[in-house]
Amino acid sequence: MASAGNSRDQQHPLEKQDREIVNRLLQGNPDPLNLAELARLRIRYRNFPGARDIQRDLDVILRRWQITEEQLFEKTRQLHLTERIYQRRQSEEQQDWS
Repeated sequence: MASAGNSRDQQHPLEKQDREIVNRLLQGNPDPLNLAELARLRIRYRNFPGARDIQRDLDVILRRWQITEEQLFEKTRQLHLTERIYQRRQSEEQQDWS
């Protein structure tokens, strides 16, 4: 019953953890941490063969916040130049970037 395209879908090892972040972003506002999280997840799931629900929700968040992906990346580049967005969280979630 699954098409060839669906049989290639994979589950990302951080999908469960990322789903919690996406759910928080869906309820949140575009503050610096949320913008950085959205950009990080957009990069993580770009061209990933699976996690279609997360990818769709990331698109929803962009539309809700009324920004394009290009604008998101520009804003987060500027934020990372001027702020330490993840300073507090890095010690709490060391494994996130592994």
